[in-house]
Amino acid sequence: MYVVKSPLSDADLKTVGEALQGALVDLVDLSLVAKQVHWNVVGPRFRSVHLQLDEVVDTARLHSDTVAERAATLGVSPDGRSATVARSSGIGDVPDGWVKDSDAVQTLVDALGAVIGRMRERVDATGEADPVSQDIFIGVTADLEKHHWMFQAENR
Repeated sequence: MYVVKSPLSDADLKTVGEALQGALVDLVDLSLVAKQVHWNVVGPRFRSVHLQLDEVVDTARLHSDTVAERAATLGVSPDGRSATVARSSGIGDVPDGWVKDSDAVQTLVDALGAVIGRMRERVDATGEADPVSQDIFIGVTADLEKHHWMFQAENR
């Protein structure tokens, strides 16, 4: 049931709705992954990595709200429930317990890389269907790629 009538065709709405939902799941999970690692990072670079992880959390949370509100604007009910995130995320497992700073950095490189790959697919999928949503995905991808670059530089 659609509460809000979308200006998009049914086919375009399906494409865009799936892209927005997938992005929401990935961003919610990215914020959880970064926060989990943030709480457990140890090592000589603890402080800098600890603070850098919170920057990723802030970015993911900001963009997850934008993505969810875009979905709602189009009449698609966003689903950020934990079961949905656990079932649908493209991010791999995160180690439990204490995480050495270099391993924490690699975990974020991997997580960001996975999300960026899926975001770029969404950019491609939504170009014709809804340039407004595509623009959101482009902005999200740019911000995530900046974090990805900075984390990659940490371990070189």
